[in-house]
Amino acid sequence: MAVSAFERGCTGQVTESPAIETGVMRAMVWCQTDRSPCWQDSDMERVLGIGGYFVRAADPVALSGWYRDCLGLDTDENGLWRQAAGPTVFAAFEAGTDYFGSRAQQTMLNFRVRDLDAMLAQLRATGADVAGETQDMEGVGRFGWVTDPEGNRIELWQPA
Repeated sequence: MAVSAFERGCTGQVTESPAIETGVMRAMVWCQTDRSPCWQDSDMERVLGIGGYFVRAADPVALSGWYRDCLGLDTDENGLWRQAAGPTVFAAFEAGTDYFGSRAQQTMLNFRVRDLDAMLAQLRATGADVAGETQDMEGVGRFGWVTDPEGNRIELWQPA
C-alpha cells in the first residue's frame, strides 16, 4: 500500500481499512497513534470542511447555468452556495479506476440528494446524460450518476 507524506508524518501505524464499495474498493487510510487516530489529536490543526470546488469549463457561464437549472445549485454572483448540513465523504481511489468515467477526470463531485429517483427523473427530463444504473448499498444509501455538459461525471447520493 502506498503511504502519503501526510500519513508518514503521523506518529503511529498506518493501516488499510475496507470502506464503502461502489464498484471499486475505496481505500480509507487510518493513521493511528497508541491511543487515538492522529485526526483526533487535540494539538493537530484540522480543516473545517470543503470550502469550494472549482472546475475548468470551456463555457463557464453555460456550465454554471446547467448546475443551477438541472441540479438546483443556486449560487450568488460570487459562486457562494449555502448547502444543507450533512455527511461528506473524502476517499482516495486507485489511479487506474474507471469509477469516475474518463481517465482524464481526476476527481468526482458527489452531491447529496433527498430523493434519488426524483432527481434522476428531473435530469432525464432535461435531456441530461444520466447513467442507466443505480446502486443500493445497505446502511449507506443509493447512488446514481450524471455527466455534465463538459463531460464531468457526477455522483448523486441519497444517504440511508
